[in-house]
Amino acid sequence: MKTIAIKLSQLKIPLLMAIAFCISINASAQLTEAQRYEESKKTEVWKPVPPKVEAMPNQPPSDAIILFDGNGIDSWEAIDGSDAPWDHSPYAMTVRAGSGDIVSKQSFCDVQMHIEWRTTREDDKTGQNKGNSGIFLQSRYEIQVLDTYQNSTYPNGQAASIYKQFIPLVDASRPAEEWQTYDIIYTAPRFTGSELTSPARLTLLHNGVLVHNNVELKGQTEWIGEPKYYAHECLPIKLQDHGSANSFRNIWIREI
Repeated sequence: MKTIAIKLSQLKIPLLMAIAFCISINASAQLTEAQRYEESKKTEVWKPVPPKVEAMPNQPPSDAIILFDGNGIDSWEAIDGSDAPWDHSPYAMTVRAGSGDIVSKQSFCDVQMHIEWRTTREDDKTGQNKGNSGIFLQSRYEIQVLDTYQNSTYPNGQAASIYKQFIPLVDASRPAEEWQTYDIIYTAPRFTGSELTSPARLTLLHNGVLVHNNVELKGQTEWIGEPKYYAHECLPIKLQDHGSANSFRNIWIREI
C-alpha cells in the first residue's frame, strides 16, 4: 500500500470550511443549555417594535388614508382646485366625460395603494378609445386603465401597463363592466436640486396577479417622445378623464 502525503496548502478551500464548520458545531454541542440560551440572545433585536395595524379581510388596513369609500368625494378636487366635477354615489365615483381630471387633495410620495376600477361598455369603440382612463402616481406616472379584454392595442398601452414604458408581465384583464383591482407599491423618485438621484420604482398586482415587479420608471408619462424626469416634491394622485365614463371605488393609501 502506498502512502500519499498531502500538504495543507493542497487542501481545497471548501474542505477547510467544512472542517471549521464541524469544529464549530462540536464546540456548540459542548455548551450547556443555559449557555446556548445566552448565546442565542446575542442575535435578538428588540427595537424598534413595529406599530400594530389591524388588517381585516376586504377592509382597508387600520392606518390607511381613505380616498373614497362611498362617503362622498371630498378627498378629491378638480385640477384648478374647484370641487371635483365627477358623479358619485355610495358605490362608486364615475368620470363625467369632458369635465376634466381630478386629483387628491392630499399629496403623497412613497405609498401602498389599493384602487378598484370598472370600464364602461363601449362596443362601438376600439383600441385606445375603449374605456380609457389612467391612475397617475404623483400626478406624473401613469398606470393605464383601459378596456383591453378582447380589444387589441399596443401592449405598452394596454390595461395595467406603465404607459409607454412597461408592458405587463401577463394580461389579467376582465371584461367591461366587471370590477378590477390594482394593488400598488410605489417608491417616489429622489432629487438633489434638479438632479435625479434615485428613480421611481413600482410593483403592481392586477386582480391579484403580479404584472410589474419593482420596475424602475424611466421618467414621467409622455404620450409623445421619450419619458424624462423633472424634479418635484410629493404630489397628489390624479385620475384621468379620457372621455369614457369609467368608475372607481374602494380607494385607500398607506404612506410608507
